Amino acid sequence: MLAALSRATAKPTSTMASRAFLSTWNAVPQGPPDAILGVTEAFKKDTDPRKMNLGVGAYRDDNGKPYVLSSVKKAERIMIDSNMDKEYAGITGVPSFTKAAGALAYGDDSAAITENRLAITQSISGTGALRIGAAFLNAWFPHAKNIIVPNPTWGNHIPIMKDAGLSLEKYTYFDKQTNGLNIDGMLEDLHKAPKNTVVLLHACAHNPTGVDPTQEQWDQISKVVKEREHFAFFDMAYQGFASGDCTRDAYALRKFVSEGHQVVLSQSFAKNMGLYGERVGSFSVVCADADERARVDSQLKILIRPMYSNPPIHGAHIVSTVLNNPELKQEWLGEVKFMADRIIDMRTKLRNHLEQDFGSKKNWNHITDQIGMFCYSGMTPEQVNKIKSDWHVYLTQDGRISMAGISSANVKYLAEAIHNVTKD
Repeated sequence: MLAALSRATAKPTSTMASRAFLSTWNAVPQGPPDAILGVTEAFKKDTDPRKMNLGVGAYRDDNGKPYVLSSVKKAERIMIDSNMDKEYAGITGVPSFTKAAGALAYGDDSAAITENRLAITQSISGTGALRIGAAFLNAWFPHAKNIIVPNPTWGNHIPIMKDAGLSLEKYTYFDKQTNGLNIDGMLEDLHKAPKNTVVLLHACAHNPTGVDPTQEQWDQISKVVKEREHFAFFDMAYQGFASGDCTRDAYALRKFVSEGHQVVLSQSFAKNMGLYGERVGSFSVVCADADERARVDSQLKILIRPMYSNPPIHGAHIVSTVLNNPELKQEWLGEVKFMADRIIDMRTKLRNHLEQDFGSKKNWNHITDQIGMFCYSGMTPEQVNKIKSDWHVYLTQDGRISMAGISSANVKYLAEAIHNVTKD
């Protein structure tokens, strides 16, 4: 067969030589640049000493420097001293990590854990967890493969879900008039969605808006999701990082589980432990019983094996060491609160400078009402372009500000810049 194929496709040498060379990848088009990376590239080219990069979603200390948690450093020392090996983890990762991660998310006393009905696997951070979850739903969700996501949502949610084969639509979330949550529109869209629709929910610190439902609103959302027999897919990338309290930030997830929802969860330790480059996360499925958990676990392994075989171990061992050592865990909880409090403080200072120092007549309540790493400023694309060209402040075109990029040294300058581009 191979010989016949060779004869059929062979061309005279003289003919081939006369043709211009065409690369195999000649027809591959140039893709659009990544929005956030584009902001960073433009920032790097700017030589103005006042420049600010408010595009990247990574925590910085008050000097604008990357921050490695003390609890993480201590965990790594313990790991070195214990002479840990570099053997492969199992397909679903480091068991001590997944057990601790599940307990942190759902609570030690969650029935899903105490009754051994939580299937959980380590993932390549939150992005990997989302992709595993989308692929699992596409393979095994017994209803139409439809998912609805908030409008707006984290940009990567959309290609992750679509690339995994799910049909995607958006539901009402952000209210541009108030820079807050349009709860009535959200509930209406959840009511209208066909029964058994998968609903993507940000557990806390909604990205990109920083707008979260109140606990009472979460109760309403849970009720509608149950009435319509929808299926909740939680994305929790900021537990502890939103309010400074891991229990409070897990309210929505734990509420849904306590009310009988069989949710799935994407969990990340990039933000709350500062392990951005370690790529540590988990994907979990709340099952009906231990037997179902075992069957789901077997299918997760089958799905993951050809995807990346098994996950990296270093970051997982860091998280496991921190969460399973009472002293380190307590220190870490304090550090998470410290990071969250610094961002909350920057929100307060930014609003105060706008209102008190520069006398802005606009309503800036949303700066302090929103929560987490990001603030949807309400600036238009035109104002974003102006603040970039005139004030050397770089952010995405939707007006999203990464609060972690603000410090005590530049918050007043930022307020002045925002005031000047929004006052007309």
